[in-house]
Amino acid sequence: MAEGARAFGWREALLVGAVVAGVVLGLAVGTSLLPADAQRLVFRTPLLIVILVAGTAVVLLRLVRRPPQP
Repeated sequence: MAEGARAFGWREALLVGAVVAGVVLGLAVGTSLLPADAQRLVFRTPLLIVILVAGTAVVLLRLVRRPPQP
């Protein structure tokens, strides 16, 4: 770790956990408001897997393209 850099602590971990829980809750509520056909698309197809794979690819590409830290 670079000198002067601060390690993440429990407060940051709780904040990230709360944000993730809020996003998941919001998505669950949003999905429940969809029409039945759209809900069927979400629950009966591999849509979530495609979204997770795409999101992981974006994160990995950003990490690979990041310039090295001095």
